[in-house]
Amino acid sequence: MALKIAVVAGDGIGPEVIAEGCTLVRDVDRALDLSLSFDHKDWGAERWLKEGVGMPKGALEELARDYAAIYFGALGDPRIPDMAHGREILLGMRQGLDLYANFRPCKCLHERLSPLKGKGPAEIDMLVFRENTEDLYVALGGTFKQGTADEVAQDVSINTRKGVERILRHGFDTARARPRHDGMKKLTMTDKHNAVRFGGGLWKRTFDQLKGDYPDVTAEHLYVDVLAMEMVRKPERFHVVVANNLFGDILTDLGAALMGGLGLAASGNVHPGKIGMFEPVHGSAPDIAGKGVANPLAAFWTASLMLEFLATKDAALAPRLLRGARAIDAAVTACVDVGPRTPDLGGAARTQDVGAFVREHVGRALAA
Repeated sequence: MALKIAVVAGDGIGPEVIAEGCTLVRDVDRALDLSLSFDHKDWGAERWLKEGVGMPKGALEELARDYAAIYFGALGDPRIPDMAHGREILLGMRQGLDLYANFRPCKCLHERLSPLKGKGPAEIDMLVFRENTEDLYVALGGTFKQGTADEVAQDVSINTRKGVERILRHGFDTARARPRHDGMKKLTMTDKHNAVRFGGGLWKRTFDQLKGDYPDVTAEHLYVDVLAMEMVRKPERFHVVVANNLFGDILTDLGAALMGGLGLAASGNVHPGKIGMFEPVHGSAPDIAGKGVANPLAAFWTASLMLEFLATKDAALAPRLLRGARAIDAAVTACVDVGPRTPDLGGAARTQDVGAFVREHVGRALAA
Protein backbone atom coordinates (compact mmCIF):
# COMPACT_ATOMS: atom_id res chain seq x y z
CA MET A 1 0.00 0.00 0.00
CA ALA A 2 1.45 3.36 -1.04
CA LEU A 3 2.47 5.88 1.58
CA LYS A 4 0.44 8.96 0.62
CA ILE A 5 1.95 12.42 0.95
CA ALA A 6 -0.21 15.55 0.79
CA VAL A 7 1.74 18.36 -0.89
CA VAL A 8 0.78 21.91 0.11
CA ALA A 9 3.12 24.27 -1.76
CA GLY A 10 1.39 27.44 -0.54
CA ASP A 11 2.53 30.96 -1.39
CA GLY A 12 5.57 32.93 -2.51
CA ILE A 13 8.65 30.78 -2.97
CA GLY A 14 6.82 27.79 -1.51
CA PRO A 15 5.79 26.37 -4.93
CA GLU A 16 9.32 26.88 -6.28
CA VAL A 17 11.19 25.02 -3.56
CA ILE A 18 8.53 22.35 -3.04
CA ALA A 19 8.53 21.57 -6.77
CA GLU A 20 12.27 20.94 -6.54
CA GLY A 21 11.77 18.90 -3.39
CA CYS A 22 9.06 16.74 -4.96
CA THR A 23 11.26 16.06 -7.98
CA LEU A 24 14.05 14.96 -5.65
CA VAL A 25 11.81 12.71 -3.57
CA ARG A 26 10.34 11.15 -6.70
CA ASP A 27 13.89 10.35 -7.86
CA VAL A 28 14.55 8.65 -4.53
CA ASP A 29 11.22 6.84 -4.77
CA ARG A 30 12.07 5.43 -8.21
CA ALA A 31 15.61 4.45 -7.23
CA LEU A 32 14.54 2.62 -4.07
CA ASP A 33 11.02 1.46 -5.03
CA LEU A 34 9.39 3.19 -2.05
CA SER A 35 5.80 3.26 -3.41
CA LEU A 36 5.23 6.88 -2.43
CA SER A 37 2.14 8.69 -3.68
CA PHE A 38 1.82 12.48 -3.98
CA ASP A 39 -1.43 14.44 -3.84
CA HIS A 40 -1.15 18.20 -4.45
CA LYS A 41 -3.51 20.53 -2.55
CA ASP A 42 -4.31 24.07 -3.77
CA TRP A 43 -4.43 25.57 -0.27
CA GLY A 44 -2.98 29.04 -0.11
CA ALA A 45 -3.52 32.72 -0.82
CA GLU A 46 -4.99 32.33 -4.31
CA ARG A 47 -7.78 30.06 -3.16
CA TRP A 48 -8.41 32.20 -0.09
CA LEU A 49 -8.75 35.34 -2.20
CA LYS A 50 -11.09 33.64 -4.67
CA GLU A 51 -13.25 31.61 -2.29
CA GLY A 52 -12.46 32.73 1.25
CA VAL A 53 -11.45 29.15 2.02
CA GLY A 54 -8.20 28.00 3.56
CA MET A 55 -8.86 24.28 3.84
CA PRO A 56 -12.08 22.73 2.55
CA LYS A 57 -14.56 21.18 4.95
CA GLY A 58 -13.41 17.78 6.17
CA ALA A 59 -9.77 18.35 5.15
CA LEU A 60 -8.33 17.61 8.60
CA GLU A 61 -10.28 14.37 8.85
CA GLU A 62 -9.11 13.37 5.36
CA LEU A 63 -5.48 14.11 6.19
CA ALA A 64 -5.60 12.12 9.42
CA ARG A 65 -7.34 9.18 7.75
CA ASP A 66 -5.67 8.89 4.35
CA TYR A 67 -2.17 10.38 4.49
CA ALA A 68 1.13 9.46 6.11
CA ALA A 69 2.72 12.91 5.84
CA ILE A 70 2.29 16.48 4.62
CA TYR A 71 5.05 18.20 2.63
CA PHE A 72 4.44 21.89 3.16
CA GLY A 73 5.96 24.97 1.53
CA ALA A 74 5.15 28.38 2.99
CA LEU A 75 2.26 30.75 3.58
CA GLY A 76 2.24 34.52 3.39
CA ASP A 77 0.98 36.97 0.80
CA PRO A 78 1.01 40.80 0.91
CA ARG A 79 -2.60 40.80 -0.28
CA ILE A 80 -3.62 39.14 3.01
CA PRO A 81 -1.81 41.31 5.59
CA ASP A 82 -3.45 39.69 8.63
CA MET A 83 -2.38 36.16 7.53
CA ALA A 84 -5.93 34.90 8.05
CA HIS A 85 -5.39 32.04 5.61
CA GLY A 86 -2.13 31.13 7.35
CA ARG A 87 -3.85 30.80 10.69
CA GLU A 88 -6.56 28.61 9.19
CA ILE A 89 -4.20 26.37 7.21
CA LEU A 90 -0.89 26.14 9.05
CA LEU A 91 -2.02 26.62 12.64
CA GLY A 92 -5.15 24.69 11.75
CA MET A 93 -3.09 21.65 10.78
CA ARG A 94 -0.70 21.94 13.71
CA GLN A 95 -3.47 22.23 16.27
CA GLY A 96 -6.25 20.35 14.50
CA LEU A 97 -4.04 17.31 13.90
CA ASP A 98 -2.49 17.69 17.38
CA LEU A 99 1.07 17.84 16.00
CA TYR A 100 2.47 18.80 19.36
CA ALA A 101 6.19 18.37 18.67
CA ASN A 102 7.78 20.87 16.33
CA PHE A 103 11.45 20.04 15.85
CA ARG A 104 14.13 21.97 14.03
CA PRO A 105 17.71 20.77 13.56
CA CYS A 106 20.30 23.48 14.10
CA LYS A 107 23.42 22.02 12.50
CA CYS A 108 26.14 24.02 10.80
CA LEU A 109 27.22 22.24 7.61
CA HIS A 110 30.38 24.25 6.90
CA GLU A 111 32.66 26.59 8.84
CA ARG A 112 32.23 29.20 6.11
CA LEU A 113 28.54 29.55 6.97
CA SER A 114 28.94 30.06 10.70
CA PRO A 115 28.65 33.65 11.98
CA LEU A 116 30.54 32.66 15.14
CA LYS A 117 34.32 32.86 15.24
CA GLY A 118 35.84 29.44 15.90
CA LYS A 119 32.48 27.65 15.92
CA GLY A 120 31.56 25.29 13.10
CA PRO A 121 30.02 21.86 12.45
CA ALA A 122 31.58 20.29 15.54
CA GLU A 123 30.15 22.93 17.86
CA ILE A 124 26.82 23.91 16.26
CA ASP A 125 24.78 20.71 16.32
CA MET A 126 21.55 20.79 18.32
CA LEU A 127 17.89 19.88 17.96
CA VAL A 128 15.26 22.30 19.25
CA PHE A 129 11.81 21.02 20.20
CA ARG A 130 9.02 23.56 20.36
CA GLU A 131 5.67 22.77 21.96
CA ASN A 132 3.39 23.29 19.00
CA THR A 133 -0.23 23.44 20.15
CA GLU A 134 -0.42 25.72 23.22
CA ASP A 135 0.95 28.97 24.68
CA LEU A 136 0.13 32.31 23.01
CA TYR A 137 -0.53 30.67 19.65
CA VAL A 138 -3.99 29.44 20.64
CA ALA A 139 -5.31 32.95 19.83
CA LEU A 140 -7.20 33.31 23.09
CA GLY A 141 -7.70 36.97 24.01
CA GLY A 142 -9.16 40.09 22.51
CA THR A 143 -9.23 43.86 22.35
CA PHE A 144 -11.33 46.50 24.08
CA LYS A 145 -11.90 50.01 22.75
CA GLN A 146 -10.04 49.05 19.59
CA GLY A 147 -8.74 51.96 17.52
CA THR A 148 -8.94 54.48 20.36
CA ALA A 149 -6.29 55.99 22.61
CA ASP A 150 -7.62 53.78 25.42
CA GLU A 151 -7.30 50.50 23.51
CA VAL A 152 -6.51 47.40 25.56
CA ALA A 153 -5.22 44.19 23.97
CA GLN A 154 -4.78 40.84 25.69
CA ASP A 155 -3.28 37.52 24.58
CA VAL A 156 -3.59 34.58 26.95
CA SER A 157 -0.87 31.94 27.21
CA ILE A 158 -2.27 28.45 27.75
CA ASN A 159 -0.04 25.73 29.22
CA THR A 160 -1.37 22.33 30.31
CA ARG A 161 0.34 19.61 32.29
CA LYS A 162 -0.48 17.15 29.50
CA GLY A 163 1.01 19.41 26.83
CA VAL A 164 4.16 20.22 28.79
CA GLU A 165 4.78 16.63 29.87
CA ARG A 166 4.43 15.07 26.45
CA ILE A 167 6.82 17.48 24.71
CA LEU A 168 9.37 17.06 27.50
CA ARG A 169 9.11 13.27 27.33
CA HIS A 170 9.50 13.41 23.56
CA GLY A 171 12.63 15.51 23.99
CA PHE A 172 14.09 13.19 26.63
CA ASP A 173 13.34 10.13 24.50
CA THR A 174 15.04 11.75 21.52
CA ALA A 175 18.12 12.75 23.52
CA ARG A 176 18.37 9.18 24.81
CA ALA A 177 17.88 7.47 21.45
CA ARG A 178 19.91 9.83 19.25
CA PRO A 179 23.15 10.93 20.89
CA ARG A 180 25.00 13.76 19.19
CA HIS A 181 28.06 12.99 17.04
CA ASP A 182 30.30 13.45 20.09
CA GLY A 183 28.21 11.10 22.23
CA MET A 184 26.39 13.85 24.13
CA LYS A 185 22.96 12.89 25.53
CA LYS A 186 21.61 16.02 27.11
CA LEU A 187 18.32 17.89 27.38
CA THR A 188 18.05 21.59 28.18
CA MET A 189 14.63 22.91 29.17
CA THR A 190 14.06 26.63 28.97
CA ASP A 191 11.38 28.89 30.42
CA LYS A 192 11.09 32.19 32.28
CA HIS A 193 9.42 31.13 35.51
CA ASN A 194 11.18 33.84 37.51
CA ALA A 195 8.97 36.37 35.69
CA VAL A 196 6.20 34.29 34.09
CA ARG A 197 5.17 32.59 37.32
CA PHE A 198 2.29 30.31 36.46
CA GLY A 199 3.00 28.88 33.01
CA GLY A 200 6.74 28.92 33.65
CA GLY A 201 6.23 27.34 37.03
CA LEU A 202 4.29 24.48 35.44
CA TRP A 203 7.13 23.89 32.99
CA LYS A 204 9.78 23.89 35.71
CA ARG A 205 7.86 21.59 38.07
CA THR A 206 7.12 19.12 35.29
CA PHE A 207 10.75 19.12 34.16
CA ASP A 208 11.98 18.51 37.71
CA GLN A 209 9.58 15.59 38.09
CA LEU A 210 10.40 13.96 34.75
CA LYS A 211 14.18 14.16 34.71
CA GLY A 212 14.46 11.38 37.27
CA ASP A 213 12.95 8.99 34.70
CA TYR A 214 15.96 9.57 32.44
CA PRO A 215 19.08 9.06 34.58
CA ASP A 216 21.21 8.44 31.46
CA VAL A 217 20.37 11.88 30.02
CA THR A 218 22.02 14.97 31.46
CA ALA A 219 19.21 17.43 32.25
CA GLU A 220 19.63 21.16 32.78
CA HIS A 221 17.37 24.18 33.05
CA LEU A 222 18.16 27.65 31.72
CA TYR A 223 16.10 30.81 31.58
CA VAL A 224 15.38 31.65 27.96
CA ASP A 225 17.45 34.85 27.92
CA VAL A 226 20.47 32.96 29.25
CA LEU A 227 19.93 30.17 26.76
CA ALA A 228 19.86 32.62 23.84
CA MET A 229 23.11 34.12 25.06
CA GLU A 230 24.71 30.68 25.46
CA MET A 231 23.62 29.58 21.96
CA VAL A 232 25.85 32.36 20.66
CA ARG A 233 28.61 32.11 23.24
CA LYS A 234 28.93 28.33 23.53
CA PRO A 235 26.62 26.42 21.15
CA GLU A 236 28.45 23.15 21.80
CA ARG A 237 26.78 23.16 25.21
CA PHE A 238 23.50 21.99 23.67
CA HIS A 239 22.14 18.74 22.27
CA VAL A 240 18.32 18.73 22.67
CA VAL A 241 16.52 21.93 23.71
CA VAL A 242 12.82 22.00 24.69
CA ALA A 243 10.84 25.24 24.86
CA ASN A 244 7.28 26.50 24.81
CA ASN A 245 5.68 27.66 21.58
CA LEU A 246 6.76 31.32 21.66
CA PHE A 247 10.27 30.82 23.00
CA GLY A 248 10.82 27.89 20.64
CA ASP A 249 9.76 29.99 17.67
CA ILE A 250 12.28 32.70 18.53
CA LEU A 251 15.15 30.38 19.48
CA THR A 252 14.88 28.37 16.28
CA ASP A 253 15.30 31.46 14.13
CA LEU A 254 18.43 32.23 16.13
CA GLY A 255 19.49 28.65 15.48
CA ALA A 256 18.91 29.13 11.75
CA ALA A 257 21.25 32.12 11.79
CA LEU A 258 23.92 30.04 13.51
CA MET A 259 23.76 27.38 10.82
CA GLY A 260 23.97 29.82 7.92
CA GLY A 261 20.51 31.26 7.34
CA LEU A 262 16.84 30.43 6.89
CA GLY A 263 17.54 28.97 3.45
CA LEU A 264 19.01 25.94 5.23
CA ALA A 265 16.50 25.54 8.05
CA ALA A 266 14.21 22.50 8.03
CA SER A 267 11.49 21.40 10.42
CA GLY A 268 9.00 18.72 11.26
CA ASN A 269 5.69 18.78 13.14
CA VAL A 270 4.82 15.38 14.56
CA HIS A 271 2.69 13.39 16.94
CA PRO A 272 4.20 9.88 17.19
CA GLY A 273 1.88 7.36 15.61
CA LYS A 274 -0.05 9.97 13.64
CA ILE A 275 0.48 12.01 10.47
CA GLY A 276 3.47 14.37 10.35
CA MET A 277 3.88 17.72 8.60
CA PHE A 278 7.26 18.83 7.27
CA GLU A 279 8.12 22.37 6.21
CA PRO A 280 11.16 24.52 5.49
CA VAL A 281 11.32 27.36 8.01
CA HIS A 282 12.07 30.27 5.67
CA GLY A 283 8.55 31.47 4.95
CA SER A 284 7.13 32.72 1.66
CA ALA A 285 9.78 35.42 0.94
CA PRO A 286 7.55 37.46 -1.41
CA ASP A 287 10.43 39.79 -2.29
CA ILE A 288 12.17 37.03 -4.27
CA ALA A 289 9.15 34.94 -5.30
CA GLY A 290 9.15 34.12 -9.01
CA LYS A 291 12.77 35.17 -9.54
CA GLY A 292 14.15 31.64 -9.51
CA VAL A 293 16.76 32.34 -6.85
CA ALA A 294 15.16 30.80 -3.75
CA ASN A 295 17.35 28.36 -1.86
CA PRO A 296 15.81 24.85 -2.03
CA LEU A 297 18.23 23.25 0.44
CA ALA A 298 15.87 23.73 3.40
CA ALA A 299 13.13 22.00 1.40
CA PHE A 300 15.54 19.15 0.59
CA TRP A 301 16.60 18.72 4.21
CA THR A 302 12.92 18.84 5.17
CA ALA A 303 12.28 16.03 2.67
CA SER A 304 14.97 14.00 4.40
CA LEU A 305 13.24 14.51 7.76
CA MET A 306 9.99 13.38 6.13
CA LEU A 307 11.58 10.17 4.83
CA GLU A 308 12.95 9.46 8.32
CA PHE A 309 9.46 9.90 9.71
CA LEU A 310 7.91 7.66 7.05
CA ALA A 311 10.36 4.96 8.11
CA THR A 312 8.42 4.78 11.38
CA LYS A 313 5.25 4.06 9.38
CA ASP A 314 6.47 1.00 7.44
CA ALA A 315 8.98 -1.40 8.96
CA ALA A 316 9.58 -3.20 5.66
CA LEU A 317 10.39 0.03 3.83
CA ALA A 318 12.29 1.61 6.71
CA PRO A 319 15.84 0.62 5.62
CA ARG A 320 15.26 2.04 2.14
CA LEU A 321 13.58 5.18 3.42
CA LEU A 322 16.47 5.82 5.78
CA ARG A 323 18.97 5.18 3.00
CA GLY A 324 17.20 7.80 0.90
CA ALA A 325 17.24 10.27 3.78
CA ARG A 326 20.97 9.77 4.33
CA ALA A 327 21.64 10.26 0.61
CA ILE A 328 19.78 13.59 0.67
CA ASP A 329 21.64 14.72 3.80
CA ALA A 330 25.00 13.93 2.17
CA ALA A 331 24.00 15.73 -1.03
CA VAL A 332 22.91 18.86 0.86
CA THR A 333 26.22 18.89 2.74
CA ALA A 334 28.15 18.42 -0.51
CA CYS A 335 26.23 21.24 -2.17
CA VAL A 336 27.08 23.61 0.68
CA ASP A 337 30.72 22.54 0.43
CA VAL A 338 31.44 22.46 -3.31
CA GLY A 339 28.16 22.93 -5.17
CA PRO A 340 26.26 25.90 -6.58
CA ARG A 341 25.03 28.44 -4.02
CA THR A 342 22.04 30.73 -4.24
CA PRO A 343 22.41 34.45 -3.41
CA ASP A 344 21.47 34.02 0.26
CA LEU A 345 24.64 31.91 0.66
CA GLY A 346 26.82 34.32 -1.27
CA GLY A 347 26.55 32.73 -4.72
CA ALA A 348 24.78 33.46 -7.96
CA ALA A 349 23.14 30.10 -8.65
CA ARG A 350 19.50 29.62 -9.43
CA THR A 351 17.06 27.35 -7.63
CA GLN A 352 17.15 24.79 -10.43
CA ASP A 353 20.96 24.73 -10.45
CA VAL A 354 21.01 23.68 -6.81
CA GLY A 355 18.27 21.14 -7.45
CA ALA A 356 20.16 19.58 -10.35
CA PHE A 357 23.36 19.27 -8.28
CA VAL A 358 21.61 17.61 -5.36
CA ARG A 359 19.63 15.20 -7.56
CA GLU A 360 22.79 14.15 -9.40
CA HIS A 361 24.62 13.57 -6.10
CA VAL A 362 21.71 11.57 -4.70
CA GLY A 363 21.40 9.55 -7.90
CA ARG A 364 25.05 8.52 -7.80
CA ALA A 365 24.81 7.55 -4.13
CA LEU A 366 21.71 5.41 -4.62
CA ALA A 367 23.11 3.72 -7.72
CA ALA A 368 26.27 2.64 -5.91
